[in-house]
This record gives sequence, C-alpha cells and structure tokens, in this order.
Amino acid sequence: MLREGALGFGAVALASLLAEDGRSTIRPVRLPTARPKARNIIFLYMDGGVSQVDTFDPKPRLTREDGKPFGLKAEPTQFEDNGAVLGSPWAFRHHGQSGLEISDLFPSLARCADDLCVVRSMVSNFSEHNAANYFLHCGTGMAGRPSMGAWATYGLGSDAADLPGYVVLDGGLTPSGGLDCFGAGFLPATHQASLLRNQSPALANIQPLERVPDLQRLKLDTVRRLDAAGLGSLGRHDALESAIANQELAARMQMSVPDATDITGESAATRRLYGMDAAFEHTRSYGRQCLVARRLVERGVRFIELTCPRAHGNARWDAHGDLRNNHSLNARAVDQPIAGLLSDLKARGLLDETLVLFSGEFGRTPFAQGRDGRDHNPFGFSLWMAGGGVRGGIAHGSTDEYGYKAVENRVEVHDLHATLLHLLGLDHERLTFRFGGRDHRLTDVHGHVVRPILA
Repeated sequence: MLREGALGFGAVALASLLAEDGRSTIRPVRLPTARPKARNIIFLYMDGGVSQVDTFDPKPRLTREDGKPFGLKAEPTQFEDNGAVLGSPWAFRHHGQSGLEISDLFPSLARCADDLCVVRSMVSNFSEHNAANYFLHCGTGMAGRPSMGAWATYGLGSDAADLPGYVVLDGGLTPSGGLDCFGAGFLPATHQASLLRNQSPALANIQPLERVPDLQRLKLDTVRRLDAAGLGSLGRHDALESAIANQELAARMQMSVPDATDITGESAATRRLYGMDAAFEHTRSYGRQCLVARRLVERGVRFIELTCPRAHGNARWDAHGDLRNNHSLNARAVDQPIAGLLSDLKARGLLDETLVLFSGEFGRTPFAQGRDGRDHNPFGFSLWMAGGGVRGGIAHGSTDEYGYKAVENRVEVHDLHATLLHLLGLDHERLTFRFGGRDHRLTDVHGHVVRPILA
C-alpha cells in the first residue's frame, strides 16, 4: 500500500525507518502467512547421494544376507551392474535418551541424536544426478527454475542489510546440474544465490581498488546517476533493477563480507569444536564452512547452503565403487563440523530458530553395484533435520527390510519443500509467482506439510 499510494512517498518514509532499525532495504520483507518456527535455514547438501542403509536406516537383514541374491524385484538402475545383497560395513548403535540408531560413520553427530529428526521414507522422482539435483533444489527436474533458497528470500526478504539473503558456501564441488541449482529462475534476479569461496577473501574483488575512499564514492555516484537515467528512459525492467540493487549491495558487502567470513576472532575452543585443528584437511575445510554458516545466521542471512569438500576426489558421496573408502572419507570430513555447528547453535540459543537440513538428492541401493559399490536409489532414502520447529530424537517413516523402498509414511520432495516453507511461516500454496501465463510455486501442484515431525 505504501509503495503504490501517494506516488510511493509512504514507502520512502518506511524505508528510512527500516534503515534506522538495521533492516534490509534491498528486498522488501514480506510478512509470513503463519507464525514461523524458523527464521533461517542451513542446508547441508550431501552431493552425490548418501547411502541410507549405511548411515541412518539400519537393516539387519542386509547383514544376514550379505553376498546372497537380492530377495526383491530390482528396478532399473543407472548402470545396470547389479550384484548381490551388500551388508553395511558399519555397525548401528542406539544414541541419546531417544535411542535413535545411527551408524558408526558419525560418532560426533551421534552425540546430537536427541536433536535429530530423521526421515527414513524420502522418495525422489529421478535417479540421475542432474534431474534429481534440480528436483531437490527447485521442485522440478529441469534447469532454469527458482531454487528453494530463492523462493525463501522472495517470500520473506532478508534480515541482513549488508549481505545477500541467499548464500552458497562453496566447499570445492559444484553439484551436478551446475549453478542452476542455486538460481532465481523467473523470480527477480536479486533472489539468486551469492557464491562465497571457502577462503579469505571469500569473494574476488571484495577489496576496493581505489586507495582513496572518496574516489570510489565518486565512481559509485556516477554509476547511480547513469542507472537512474536508464530507468527513466526504459521504465521498470527486472534485469536493470536487479543489477542496480546488486551493485548497491556489492558496495556494502565490501565491509560486511570480510567481517562475516573472517573467523580469526573466534576462540580456540570454538575452532576446536568445529574441527579446525583436525588432522584431516577436509575436516578443517568443512569446519570453516560450518563456522561461517553460523556467523551468517547471526547476521540475518535467510538461507545458507553448504556444498561438499573433495574428500574423495570428484566422486562426492556417489559410491558406485569403493563404498567403504568413499563414505568413510566423506563422513570424516563432515561429522565433527556438523556436530560442532549443532552444538554451537544450541549453546547460543540459535537452534530453535534455525532449521538445519542434511540431505543428498537420493539414496543408494541395498544390493551391490559390481562388488563394492551401490547404485542410485530414489525409491527410499534418508535425510535429517534439526532445530527450527521439528521434533528431535525421532525417526519418521520406514523402508522395507532391505532399505530399498519407502513403505510407511512416504515423504516426497514436494512434501519436504512444503514443510520447509511452513516452518518459515509461509504457505506453499500461496507463495506464487506469475510467469508464462500461470501462477508457479516451489511445490507446483503437489506437496503436503509433514505434520508428525513438527514440534
């Protein structure tokens, strides 16, 4: 109303008030449609597909029938090199007061068992990396659609005045499907992710080239006048308006990004908590990502995604062979940092309003690919969430006795997206954007909030 009425002068006054309050004036903060449980989301993306039967979904039958023919009808797989039943090399144990079962791959994370909400009945529509990645990130199996981080900032804006609302921390591996996994699609371009490097400086050209601050200010003022002239002659245009907004944000980020990503001021105890002194270099690397993610949450960044380090070369969690080595190295890289992140958020009173999500794009088969690998399995896999309005210490849904297909309380990717938006206070059916002659949403025409997991 303020923006449209009285030639927009009311919105100018509101912008001034918000600026005084430290709120963002880059993207208008839209009111949630329900009481939010979470203010921020940290998405720990496990690229390549984690094996559910080796991590969070124990299946004793696999151990009993290891090396025997698979007892169910096998669906077509990516490479059709299917072998016998493959028992897990790792033991499962009960942890915490809840007794949640977690494999020995995650000894540090296991100490956070009572905070974890494990969903063991996830299903995907795709068994190929690119399409499955687009589906997990964007709600559709094709490139060019808005990612869930873009939808979150479109729906709620950002609480960070001098930082992007949607940030991806680059661990070293770009997901299959490329940067379209983090794009804004047909939403205004200001909502696409900003990619920060896992080093200092986190962005190229973050330091001004001009030695005199006034010289940079003169250049910025000149660019602003040229932009205003362009808007005056061309009218409203998303690409131009987004470029202007991003240029203005970039200028402020010259101060905010170095501060947000500089961890030298963190205590030695905090750095140890995140694994920054670990012998394994990829634990140190992922620990830095997790620590920066906490610092971004403290500064109001709405949606933060972490990608994987190169713990097993370029293979990610995609263990078509050498399962034991692949999953051992990947788990070694992320286990202590993730446990440190959860513990730190909890100690600072941030976990209740920060939803942490751990997931890959699909799971893996309970039978072998060749002799010592597992192929892609979209029919039943596991993820977990913590904080931000979900119940801790529970397992929701189940797969069959082999861990192959979801058989109880199936949760589709659209349901996951509906639940994430609900926890942010957004109704997935009402969060729409008009494009190509119809209203689009992250969940398309699907999705139900998974209410049994809500606190």
